[in-house]
Amino acid sequence: VRFPEDLEDDNTTFNPEYSHQVFGDDEVAFGYKGLKILLYYIAGNLSTLFRMEYTAKVNENFDCVEADDVESKIREIIPPGFCTNTDDFLSLLEKEVNFKPFGMLLHTYSVHNEEAGQDITYQIYKADMTCPGFREYHERLQTFLMWFIETASFIDVDDERWNYFLVFEKYNKDGATLFATVGYMTVYNYYVYPDKTRPRVSQMLILPPFQGEGHGARLLETVHRYYMSSPTVLDITAEDPSENYVKLRDFVLVKLCQDLLCFSPGKLMQGFSQEMVMEAQQKLKINKQHTRRVYEILRLRATDMGDAEQSRSYRLDIKRRLIGPYKKKQRELAKMRRCLRPEELTNQLNQIDLNMQHEQLEESFQQLVSDYRRVLERLAQA
Repeated sequence: VRFPEDLEDDNTTFNPEYSHQVFGDDEVAFGYKGLKILLYYIAGNLSTLFRMEYTAKVNENFDCVEADDVESKIREIIPPGFCTNTDDFLSLLEKEVNFKPFGMLLHTYSVHNEEAGQDITYQIYKADMTCPGFREYHERLQTFLMWFIETASFIDVDDERWNYFLVFEKYNKDGATLFATVGYMTVYNYYVYPDKTRPRVSQMLILPPFQGEGHGARLLETVHRYYMSSPTVLDITAEDPSENYVKLRDFVLVKLCQDLLCFSPGKLMQGFSQEMVMEAQQKLKINKQHTRRVYEILRLRATDMGDAEQSRSYRLDIKRRLIGPYKKKQRELAKMRRCLRPEELTNQLNQIDLNMQHEQLEESFQQLVSDYRRVLERLAQA
């Protein structure tokens, strides 16, 4: 909500992707007819209005059953101090002009908005719990995780190893410049013996109205650049990354790496090298596993897949990496031959069909190439 009229505007409304973390695996609120659970957030400081609407509700006296206590479930995730009536909420909206982003400005960028017919400015900040008012703001911000990240949990904000990176949109209202929350990322700084840290991305969310505009890539690249400048950082990883996050990371890391000398077309065609691992780690804080993926994407770009020899060389190079788990199975099979009785061995062999392995390997390769092509297409448009 930026303007009072937004309260009645369905265009500013978005629905949760998940609600099982609040309402259980069935995602059901029992005992209501026409139930609407309404949560409004002021665009900048995220002050909250909670309302419930329904046309009918079961009654314990007449129906002998009790409706779910929806309000208490919502209260478990949104912090105290939220509004329950519109007038209080609108009076807070009038004070929104005083809201300013928290922490240190890291990056400013613009995105052209077709609907508005103009460029819109966004800013990325790094904050921590010492920023006045940030703790309370973060409590409101993290409530979105429960609706949009499937295995979300709230973090221990008293642990000083957490860093917070925030994206805001700048907009005008009655001649004043205001800020709207776009998304954020939390990063935990793990200690690595003897004197390094390994920042690990924990949570990342761009709010639905802003998705598909490239803010996630801007945020991840800004965070990488922030840590790249630190001599104590070893490399940057992610905790249990989603499929979408991996695609985003592929794009950002390839964009960062493509100008390094070790990734020149000539060197790419010679195969994956220790030089690539060293340069990507030292200059860009990228670990070996991610560097290998960057190499495969950039080598695909440098390869003429219409040339039989180049195409075969690329395919074999990728499959040599992909076959690792299958080779492990073969080693396990060799052990079985020595240890198991014939009938036990037959039973195990039935589970390890070599033809099926070859099919799975080819399927994995084709899927990987498809994913890599999408990264290269996005890179060409950037």
